[in-house]
Amino acid sequence: MADTVVFPIDTPAGRRTAEVSYERLGGGEPLVLLHGIGHHLQAWDPVSGILAAERDVIAVDLPGFGNSPALPDGVAYDLHGVVPVLGALFEALDLDRPHVVGNSLGGLLALQLAHEKLVRSTTAISPAGFWTTAERRYAFGALRGMKRGAESLPPQTVARLARTAAGRAALAGTIYARPGRRSPDAVMAETRALRECTGFGPTLEAGRSVLFTHDITDVPVTVAWGTRDRLLLRRQGIRAKKVIPAARLIRLPGCGHVPMNDDPALVARVILDATR
Repeated sequence: MADTVVFPIDTPAGRRTAEVSYERLGGGEPLVLLHGIGHHLQAWDPVSGILAAERDVIAVDLPGFGNSPALPDGVAYDLHGVVPVLGALFEALDLDRPHVVGNSLGGLLALQLAHEKLVRSTTAISPAGFWTTAERRYAFGALRGMKRGAESLPPQTVARLARTAAGRAALAGTIYARPGRRSPDAVMAETRALRECTGFGPTLEAGRSVLFTHDITDVPVTVAWGTRDRLLLRRQGIRAKKVIPAARLIRLPGCGHVPMNDDPALVARVILDATR
């Protein structure tokens, strides 16, 4: 069951509070999971139980997504706005430099957390920020199309589509290589999360100028990329390796942009190996 935590943050207007929804299970060293744009913490459901056998797993709804409210007025959805909020979240949950794993937007945030030495290791799965201008425009166009679809389809139509493998492919084929493996309930829930999220527009706007260019030398970094990623093409992993030469670059055969659903055992093994 999800819980919420309310904690103070600094904003241009002074001290305010942020609220974040999260799920926590397992035991061991703390491991924070960060989802991608338009998604929610349930993106990690296929692997969280496996990880919880060895780790204290904290799956987070990023501010403005899932059940987490929008950021306070004046706090930007860029790296300079969101990363300090995540640092304050770690303090509120008494997490001392946790391991962090992020997918897409979450992967970019995880890398920035490593750059600022707020984590003990980072695993970035298809992280944003290593694109060319053309690749970013393509990805943002695909994301906007998914958002428009989620907003325009009546819930009854989404439910009907989600009941078939072909319908799940239509709804989620952009991010999954094997959308038929996603349960109907999960596809309906993530379509609703995409439709209702308040952070989508400002996050996409902030991402227009994002390029990750920092080498990271003092924190272990693993970068993993699905070979069938249709949103952030796998050649971007080569660029990530050039920016962070010490990072391990791992291919995820047959996996799409959100590979936790496509091959849970492989993704869990990569994460556990990276956090040992």
